[in-house]
Amino acid sequence: MDNFRCFFIMFLAIFVLFISALSLANAETHEHEFVVQAKPVNRLCNIHNSIIVNGQFPGPTLEVNNGDTLIVKVINKAQYNVTIHWHGVRQMRTGWADGPEFVTQCPIRPGGSFTYRFTISGQEGTLWWHAHSSWLRATVYGALIIHPREGAPYPFAKPKRETAILLGEWWDANPIDVVREATRTGGAPNVSDAYTINGQPGDLYKCSSNDTVIVPIDSGETNLLRVINAALNQPLFFTVANHKLTVVGADASYTKPFTTSVLMLGPGQTTDVLINGDQPPSRYYVAARAYQSAQNAPFDNTTTTAILEYKSAPRPATKGAQTKPVIPPLPAYNDTATVTAFSKSFRSPNPREVLVPKEVDESLFFTIGLGLNKCPPNFGASRCQGPNGTRFTASMNNVSFALPNNVSILQAYQQGIPGVFTTDFPANPPLKFDFTGNVSRSLWQPASGTKGYKLKYGSRVQVVLQDTSIFTPENHPIHLHGYDFYIIAEGFGNFNSKKDTAKFNLVDPPLRNTVAVPVNGWAVIRFVADNPGAWIMHCHLDVHINWGLAMVFLVDNGVGELQSIETPPEDLPLC
Repeated sequence: MDNFRCFFIMFLAIFVLFISALSLANAETHEHEFVVQAKPVNRLCNIHNSIIVNGQFPGPTLEVNNGDTLIVKVINKAQYNVTIHWHGVRQMRTGWADGPEFVTQCPIRPGGSFTYRFTISGQEGTLWWHAHSSWLRATVYGALIIHPREGAPYPFAKPKRETAILLGEWWDANPIDVVREATRTGGAPNVSDAYTINGQPGDLYKCSSNDTVIVPIDSGETNLLRVINAALNQPLFFTVANHKLTVVGADASYTKPFTTSVLMLGPGQTTDVLINGDQPPSRYYVAARAYQSAQNAPFDNTTTTAILEYKSAPRPATKGAQTKPVIPPLPAYNDTATVTAFSKSFRSPNPREVLVPKEVDESLFFTIGLGLNKCPPNFGASRCQGPNGTRFTASMNNVSFALPNNVSILQAYQQGIPGVFTTDFPANPPLKFDFTGNVSRSLWQPASGTKGYKLKYGSRVQVVLQDTSIFTPENHPIHLHGYDFYIIAEGFGNFNSKKDTAKFNLVDPPLRNTVAVPVNGWAVIRFVADNPGAWIMHCHLDVHINWGLAMVFLVDNGVGELQSIETPPEDLPLC
């Protein structure tokens, strides 16, 4: 019997090695070229030059399999600096390819180029790519779809067809001019003029009905919609008239399926849903509009639409006399109850595969939120147009993050270049206060700095992300580069370590790369620091990262080559 057991274990090991080798053999390398340049784009009756990729808006969709390698040469023919971030890709040991400007690389200057090289490993589902320089992300973005390895199935019945749906935000102006004006005045930037689905605003805006996006379906089909919130500054509700949506994935991780009539995605988040063609053949609106959690803050209250069209829907006898699509109901703009119910529905599908750390080596507590800086003595009133003659700012643990401008943080970290950053980012708020209550005005002005927090390779990390009511509380989508993390709990009010730890889900928490921290509330995440490099964690409302709502984790190399970051590419841009 013992001999048989030994033989069986040996056979199983050889079989696993064979399958692994077969998977590697089937892996492919995909080479692409992105040309970033200004091109005229027509939206809302107005034509103006926008920075786009390969003449497309949105940019090209990249499709790969789990295990494949991507090589993308980016050529900058625009008038602005640019970098590309591969949002949600773990970038194991390839931090030089992550993309945030002055964090992992210096920008690609006008006329320059850089080739990103990285391998997708252990991720399946929907991610996306976007510019990580100033506000170029408003128009420089596209989908990154990761299919299972060749021959491997989805964990659900294979859909008849798949459609990527990118929710965007459009300004009838140059977005760079919008953010530059806000930076000059210290006030809030102008809100957008429209939202878009795959680059088109839809029927409810002027001049756009002829180009409204069509999402095909037919009776009896089950289709997969890959929904991406690429909006610059706005969490969005998403729904399809008369149809239920079964959530099966988020941020390139599978979820335990659940059915809902509405999604909420913060900027940066993705959600994969199955939709059944179980309604009378017709045309139905796909719609998205704002979830606005910040009180008394201006926002774009318009609604973007596409059309879910049954192929077998009756065709009109007269050309152009299409049936008017069914309009879906959408939640109220401030419907936090719907957001909370949706967020708490996420679970990992297989508890046996959940690798959430049960113990932690680093227990961190980060306050997040806005603030107001007093007007500097050398600034005139035109440069202090925030409330009561102030300038808007934002911070984590009362530190407003400032990017360097002469070398990247990763380069300085790996090469020991002094004077670029410090490693004294606080593990806890410098002062304890009633985070979601009436906050003393003395706490409204944070300190500015380029501060990181060092982590040993392999350390088990827990971060409590606590929203604050400084100026105004808000739902903040917090994105961590280089890692997926488990969301083990969330709630409202001030996090209480004595009571709220009882809410921790260490059995089947969802695995994400962007967490929507509840308005006037908190979320707790855990991850293992097994990817060396410099990894920014920031609010994915771009107006907030511009104001400083960010910090950087500095993760040491481990032991040996496989636990160390790769050497920088030869064509890494210079500052």
